[in-house]
Amino acid sequence: MNSPAVPFDFQRCLQACAQGDRPALQALYDHEGARLLGVARRIVQDDATAEDIVHDAFIRIWTRAASFDPARGSARGWIYSITRHLALNSIRASRRETEFDDVEVDAALAMRGGLDGMDLWSGSAKIYRCLEQLQPAPQRCILHAYVDGCSHAEIASLLGAPLGTVKAWIKRSLKALRECLE
Repeated sequence: MNSPAVPFDFQRCLQACAQGDRPALQALYDHEGARLLGVARRIVQDDATAEDIVHDAFIRIWTRAASFDPARGSARGWIYSITRHLALNSIRASRRETEFDDVEVDAALAMRGGLDGMDLWSGSAKIYRCLEQLQPAPQRCILHAYVDGCSHAEIASLLGAPLGTVKAWIKRSLKALRECLE
C-alpha cells in the first residue's frame, strides 16, 4: 500500500527564500517551473518571451519572498500571480510598441528631442505648438505616456484622476494632435 505523497509546502519554501536559501528557490523552480512556463506561454503565445518571463518571475520571487503575506492568499497563488502579471505586462508593452502610428512616433520622439539632436521632420516645433493647444491635464497625460513611458494606471495615480478619464484624455488628445499635425 502506497502512502500519500507529501504536498509541496509553498509557504515554507517562500519563507526559506526570504532567508536566502537558494536550494529552496531551486526546489520551487523544480516543482513549479514547467507549469509557470505553461501559464506564461498561454498568455504571451511565444516560447522565448515566456521563458524570459519565468526567469524574471523567479528573480522577483527570490527578491520579494519576504513580502509574501499568507493573510492575503496562498503562497502558490502569489507565485502564479507574479508570473501572470509579468506576462500581461509583456503583452501591454508589446502592444504599446506596435499600436503607435507614424504621427504618434514622430510626436513622441520630437518631444524627447529627436534622434541624435536631429529634427525628425522640418517644423519639429509644430508638435510643441500642437501640445500647447491642449488643456493642462490632457497635455500632462500625453507627456507622461509618450515621454515618460507611463501606463494609463500610472498616469491616473500621478494626476489623481480616474483611469477612464485619463484614457479618454489621451484618446482625445492624440486625435487633436493628429489633426493639428496634418
